[in-house]
Formats: sequence, C-alpha cells, structure tokens
Amino acid sequence: MVVGNKLELLSRPTRCPVSFSILVLASSRQTIGPYMKLALVVFDGLTMLDLIGFYDPMTRLKSMGFIPDLTWNFCCPVGRDHIIDSFGLRILCDSPENDLSSYDLLFVPGGYGTRSLVNNQQFICWLQTAKKVPLKVSVCTGSLLLGAAGFLKDRMATTHFDSYEELEPYCKQVLRKDIVEDNGIVTAGAVATSLKLGLHLCNKLAGTKAKTEIARRMAVDHLEL
Repeated sequence: MVVGNKLELLSRPTRCPVSFSILVLASSRQTIGPYMKLALVVFDGLTMLDLIGFYDPMTRLKSMGFIPDLTWNFCCPVGRDHIIDSFGLRILCDSPENDLSSYDLLFVPGGYGTRSLVNNQQFICWLQTAKKVPLKVSVCTGSLLLGAAGFLKDRMATTHFDSYEELEPYCKQVLRKDIVEDNGIVTAGAVATSLKLGLHLCNKLAGTKAKTEIARRMAVDHLEL
C-alpha cells in the first residue's frame, strides 16, 4: 500500500479467493524425466539481466542435448501480450497464462517492478497457481514475490543485498548468501548472481558435466561460479 509518498510492503502472504555462496538444505539433485517445462515469469519493471542470466545457461540444456525435450514459456498474466523492463526494452509473452500449475519449474526475476507487485492481489493470486510446481526459483527481489505468494513460509531464503529486511517477514530466515536452496525453493542474490543461479540449476538438473560444458561454451568456465 502507499502511505504518503512511501511504499509500504505487506508483511504477510496474500490470501486469494478460492477462484483463483550456496547453502543447500535439501537434495542437490532434482529427479527429472526427458521432458521438462519451464515457466519464466515476466512483468513490467523487471531487471533484464536477472532474466537473461538464468535463461541463457538453462536453455543450453536443450541446445546442447542434456535435456532434449526442455521447453519454456515467457509467462505473463491474462490481459498482457508484452512487458517492458526497467529500461524500456519490450519482451513479448508467448501467451497469457491463467494457470501456472502445469510447469515443472517456476522462475521469477527481480527488478523495481516487484515493489508494487507484492501488493497486487491479482498478480500474486496468479503466481499462487504455481503452488504445485515442484521447483520454484527466484533471483534478486523476485524472492519478495515468492514470499508474497506464501511459498517461502518456514524456509530459508536470500535476495538482493539491499532488500534483506524486506524479505524477513516472508520467510523463516534470510541468509546473506549467493544461493540458498531449501526444499524445492531456490533463491539467489542480486542481478549478476542470475548467471551463477542458472549454472547451479544446470548442475542440479543435469549434473556436473552439463554445468561444466555449458560454462565452457559461455566462456565463463574460468570464473568462480
């Protein structure tokens, strides 16, 4: 809500009408079949590097043959056919999605747009349709949206280093680490951490060889990722 000129974040997850460094606290490998479907959530005011840093290594799982039947969609709520990032770059949505429950992995980027969306009941209710998605992932302040949807309850999580206090009401504990994994939820820190997160998920889903080969193809194998 807006109080004066100050945006005040809700401290509790939204309840919807019925109509609608790395710390690993769970298994480090995800059991998957030959087919996997990713939901890449997009919204106005997202940070493009949050999205692309994750998207690039993850989609190479398909192009390099590690998960041949990997598919993905850029998902936005019904009523939108595109979004505009924080600097005016336009992204087309594959198709508006009423329901995110059919995906195997949900990815939520961060950006200034998250600040208002945590209080947008329609958006949060839409995000909550991903409740049964087995793997939920965020980078930067995307974790605030996971929190507002109630997905971080009783879990450890992280976010952008300027937003640790904002995340505290939504989770069990905020950890000041690059990547935190806790029982099907993987959260990552600020902006460029998205690349490390993407490679972390490549390792989790397809193993060390996949991560190593993808990092080499991206010319980042010399970096500490």
